[in-house]
Amino acid sequence: MTDLLPRLFIRDYRNTENPKVRAAYGTLSGIVGIILNLLLFAGKFIAGTISGSIAVSADAFNNLSDAGSSIVSLVSFRIAAKPADRDHPFGHARIEYIASMIVSFFILIVGFEIVSDSVKKIISRESTLVFSILAVVILGVSVLAKLWLALFNYRLGKKIGSEVMRATAVDSLSDTLSTFAVLVSTLIFRFSGVDIDAWVGLAVALFIFWAGVRILRETQNSLLGEAPVKDVTDAIDRIVSGYPAILGIHDMMIHSYGPGHTFASFHAEVDGAADVFESHDVIDEVERRICEELSIVCTVHMDPINTDDKLTAELREETAELVKEIDPRITVHDFRIVTGMTHTNLIFDVAVPFELKMTVSEIKDAVAEKIRMRHENYYAVVTVDRN
Repeated sequence: MTDLLPRLFIRDYRNTENPKVRAAYGTLSGIVGIILNLLLFAGKFIAGTISGSIAVSADAFNNLSDAGSSIVSLVSFRIAAKPADRDHPFGHARIEYIASMIVSFFILIVGFEIVSDSVKKIISRESTLVFSILAVVILGVSVLAKLWLALFNYRLGKKIGSEVMRATAVDSLSDTLSTFAVLVSTLIFRFSGVDIDAWVGLAVALFIFWAGVRILRETQNSLLGEAPVKDVTDAIDRIVSGYPAILGIHDMMIHSYGPGHTFASFHAEVDGAADVFESHDVIDEVERRICEELSIVCTVHMDPINTDDKLTAELREETAELVKEIDPRITVHDFRIVTGMTHTNLIFDVAVPFELKMTVSEIKDAVAEKIRMRHENYYAVVTVDRN
């Protein structure tokens, strides 16, 4: 069924890079989620009313919030499929991250309501629970249905790289576990007479809270901007390393504006004595391959360096060794020298890891001091990049 539905309802379902196909996947996921969750809400609400179970009723409203989450997902995919425009030149795909955050808020609100109702019942110590075969059947069907929905959204999310679908899959899985806990508590009451309904409701709420916070943290990172995936940077390095004319790269930046909307830039060092048109052709070829093979729009800045001057090469090597005395992870790039009558300026950038807990001023002073201790008339003009 998981693979059958896309085949039946999505034209060209294999072409997941196409924004229209992605939107169709989102629409299918949203509609399936809305229908299934509304049916489960109706069934559990009836079962909760008949049995007097706060856990079953809470689980019912959890399904109602899931239906709302599916509506949010459906709308977000519609918006994300819109092409770039003058006000949004990078497209609308980041709306999926905002939608994931809204889904997490739905989950947290439901969790808070269940905590409130469960605590009230625990304090009052009142038991209104009545065993119902209908409730057991509905809960059992619900466990199977939500388990399938979690698998359905996970597979669809994996196919198109959707944060919204993955968030919805996590939500469905948490619902499966919470509904199973409610089912177990109902059976315990039937065979032992022990009413743990409120405590199970509280446990369900805490589990829901955990799922909501997890989704919120993941979405927050996507919105704020997170470090690029190592596989992506490795793939770019692999492509660049195939061109001997490029001697090194630095200042790489990768920005994601949502699934399928990634932009990158970096500086590529080339021999300053080489033909500028030949070097430019190589840069163009690298940009084209990164776009075609990795679906990343890339801009490469050509950095000519002096490879023939012996003094520059020696000073660069010496400077690279000196900065490693501050931290072995620091690297040097864009190195050049400007000689004068009284002193010589060494102008270069240092790439510093975020883990080095020194301010920019402290790093500059430390590098300059290292240079002065080795060469009294040499001055360091340093630009600090966070690597």
